[in-house]
Amino acid sequence: MARSSTRPTSRDVAQAAGVSQAAVSLVLGDKWRGRVSETTAARVREAARDLGYRPNLAARNLRLGHTRTVLLVVPALTTEFFAGVYTGAARVAAENGFGVVLYPSPEGIGPARDPFASAQAALDGVIASSMAADALSAIRGDQLPLVMLDSDPEGSLGAATVNLDIADGVRQVAEHLLGLGHRRFLHIAADVASWTFEVRARELAARTAATPGTSVRTVRAPISIDGAVTAAEAALAGPGPRPTALVCDDDKLAAGAYKAVRRLGLRVPDDISVTGLDDLALATAIDPELTTVRLDAELFGERGMRALLAVLEGREPESGDIPVELVVRGSTAPPQPS
Repeated sequence: MARSSTRPTSRDVAQAAGVSQAAVSLVLGDKWRGRVSETTAARVREAARDLGYRPNLAARNLRLGHTRTVLLVVPALTTEFFAGVYTGAARVAAENGFGVVLYPSPEGIGPARDPFASAQAALDGVIASSMAADALSAIRGDQLPLVMLDSDPEGSLGAATVNLDIADGVRQVAEHLLGLGHRRFLHIAADVASWTFEVRARELAARTAATPGTSVRTVRAPISIDGAVTAAEAALAGPGPRPTALVCDDDKLAAGAYKAVRRLGLRVPDDISVTGLDDLALATAIDPELTTVRLDAELFGERGMRALLAVLEGREPESGDIPVELVVRGSTAPPQPS
């Protein structure tokens, strides 16, 4: 059977098989049993194969009210962490016939606040980081099937919540530093109103409070190296006993803390130990390499996408936080004797 030079249609398949277009639709949509004979179904499949016919999935999905497209809403892409989340989500989506559109929530200047004329018409669901939750109402994403990442499970907007075990990561950091003998801590906290950073502050306070003679001072900084330099330098140069360990909410803040320490003529870890959280590429690019908590961003994205698929299919998503791991490198050591 000769192939057409133009893209074959269902009408071409129907003519070649000697059946109606309705029969072609039933067979290729796998809804033919009990409605057409096995012989007819085989003839339709053979004609479609010979013609090289592929159904127009976009048109079919629009007719069914599904686009098989998911929106991933993240903070502005300032680290590779959210690129990893996207990679993991997109991998699972592709395995299940879905596409993922990435939408960075605007910070100051950024993309248009509404990437679609109607998000509800263009999307099947949304995966959103709690750090970018303010964008949800702007795109009406909170009215679609929604999975929240890094979000308080008790007050989540979503039908499901997927979290990394950040609390355990901070516990591991605190226990490591306390075990080395540190008692005076400076917490360089991300100046972002988000549940995930509230957890870090709460767990650090709880862990250190359980050890007598321990103090924690907190300074806030934007998630940037320059912001951390300014905050850490001011805190370290201030009055009172100098902290022996800087606990940073993420690796970029830790890199800024390194610069502040060196500007004051001090050394990491000889004079001050520094820890981060994320285990970005940056963690092994600085010297000494950074003691930090490894977060599996790709697994985080995979679990987020699997949770959304479960919500869409009416199943119960997988429960339990994703484990994290303290990676001890050269930026931590016992404090100098007072």
